[in-house]
Amino acid sequence: MTESAADLVRADGRTPDQLREVTIERGWSAHAEGSALISFGRTKVLCTASFTNGVPRWMNGTGKGWVTAEYAMLPRSTNTRNDRESVKGRIGGRTHEISRLIGRSLRAVVDTKALGENTIQIDCDVLQADGGTRTAAITGAYVALADAIEWARGKKFIGQRATPLIDTVSAVSVGIIDGTPMLDLAYVEDVRAETDMNVVATGRGLFVEVQGTAEGAPFDRRELDALLDLALGGTAELARIQTAVLAAHDEAAGA
Repeated sequence: MTESAADLVRADGRTPDQLREVTIERGWSAHAEGSALISFGRTKVLCTASFTNGVPRWMNGTGKGWVTAEYAMLPRSTNTRNDRESVKGRIGGRTHEISRLIGRSLRAVVDTKALGENTIQIDCDVLQADGGTRTAAITGAYVALADAIEWARGKKFIGQRATPLIDTVSAVSVGIIDGTPMLDLAYVEDVRAETDMNVVATGRGLFVEVQGTAEGAPFDRRELDALLDLALGGTAELARIQTAVLAAHDEAAGA
């Protein structure tokens, strides 16, 4: 990033390489085995994790567990009301795509053998949308998943020494606006980005998924590298936030 780009201030006061304020309220739901209310700025997503003994029929006898996810937006999570997809009688293509993305992202850091023949269902419901709903959902879902696994360990559904989670996973958006790469786009930025991208990465900095699109002129390798570097800086910070939230809660529980 050039010196002039680093000096730029965005509409909300952030620098180009700065995340929005990220908060994670762990254990938000009194009923789910794991839950987290995550905020990326004004984007808010409730993530719950439900634990079930057993796996889908096609996995019976494999000795492996399964993690899957569903994503949905509340009718008034955006500026105008949208009908519930359940009322429409069909799930939209975008919803299917994001649900599958969340599931893939979580399974990338799960040792399904260590999970045993158990299933964890993640539900990500967007309460308020201001850009980056899928990236917030993945980041919050990891915390809910970690809680559900520890709940199952406490109930002895998972071995005391088993380590189903082999890494953290988080996601962030990046984009090029007026020629400048920017991190964690709010909606007003996302709609005018020349290039936008969603990046899912592990705590070790390995990519799980990269979804990038040129909305106008194609982008070159140099711009792609700049966006990926920016995204990895963001996911590293998100991993630190996830780890701190999980550790703080555990310390409080043990006090």
